[in-house]
Amino acid sequence: MATARIDVGKLKEGRFVMIEGQPCLIRSTDHSKPGKHGGAKCRVTGIGIFDGTKREFVAPTGNEVDAPILEKKKGQVLSLSGNKIQLMDLETYETIEMDLPSEDNEAAKGLAEGSTISYIEFEGKRKIMNVKED
Repeated sequence: MATARIDVGKLKEGRFVMIEGQPCLIRSTDHSKPGKHGGAKCRVTGIGIFDGTKREFVAPTGNEVDAPILEKKKGQVLSLSGNKIQLMDLETYETIEMDLPSEDNEAAKGLAEGSTISYIEFEGKRKIMNVKED
């Protein structure tokens, strides 16, 4: 598993963290002040990158959690057929087939053959992040 350790107190919105074994985008963090008999705690709320599920956890700010190491890549759309998309990685020229994002997803807007996209990869899973305007 490609992860790195990071202090809970250093987590910020817009970063990525592993929650319940899934990579999640952090949507909010709430820090509580230390009390008379305990240390400061942090509540982290995230949205799963690949499944869109909301997840939360609470931990002391001094603890460490896993942060996924995501590979950000670029590709060119070769073909769209049904609910599949075929694209070519612009660095390795490898042909990749993946599921087409749903229509309500921002990444699906402007998707056409020949367009350039950016996508992320983690442990063999891939997700289109956005479409580049040519």
